[in-house]
Amino acid sequence: MTGGASGLGGAVVDMVVAAGARALILDVNDDKGRAKAAQLAGTGPFGPAAVRFVKADVTREADVQNAVDTATREFGQLDGVVNAAGIPAAERVLGREGVLPLERFTRVIQVNLIGTFNVIRLAAAAMDRNTPNAAGERGVIVNTASVAAFDGQIGQAAYSASKGGIVGMTLPIAREFARIGIRVMTIAPGTFDTPLLAALPEAARVSLAQQVPFPSRLGRPEEYAALVRHIFENEMLNGEVIRLDGAIRMAPK
Repeated sequence: MTGGASGLGGAVVDMVVAAGARALILDVNDDKGRAKAAQLAGTGPFGPAAVRFVKADVTREADVQNAVDTATREFGQLDGVVNAAGIPAAERVLGREGVLPLERFTRVIQVNLIGTFNVIRLAAAAMDRNTPNAAGERGVIVNTASVAAFDGQIGQAAYSASKGGIVGMTLPIAREFARIGIRVMTIAPGTFDTPLLAALPEAARVSLAQQVPFPSRLGRPEEYAALVRHIFENEMLNGEVIRLDGAIRMAPK
């Protein structure tokens, strides 16, 4: 689980361990990653061996390869990957301080889009060595986009582009990996109650919740994790993007 120390990724780690499986947390935040692993140590049938943490930057090939190697060494093989690591961005192209610096746009694309692709390619190489199950499946990859990929707001040019790229590569990669039995899916969450939104003033959080048609509240990370579990278990889900958003369609700003 990339970004597995907290938020959506953290909820997936909780779900995986509760389901009786093992999880590797990949995150740049060393303190939160270790704390998450310690919190879950001793739970589930695998006890202290249920969770491992590897500090890694998804944009760095060596970091991700080390995480993949650790998972295969510690757990025997890598069966599933959830890409939840990412960074937010809210800057206008032509803001009050002038033109958006190109390096800030590039950074968002590098982490959110290229980082996701980096994990996909290295994880798939490990999954390709798995013995297929009775249905011919060797692994499942779940990516995280956003509703901003479809109705991005003013100031979300970089963020929407990064998440739109994840949406766009889902089907071609799923088609390519079909021959080796690896499914590829993407979830596009709406407004979820993550550490990012927790930092907002209460009035802003209430306003965001009220924009969701139904249920009129922020999404819960465990609801994202529940969808991940269903994707893992339902082998007909492949090459698709699922909006998980309570029917919200974001306004221009």
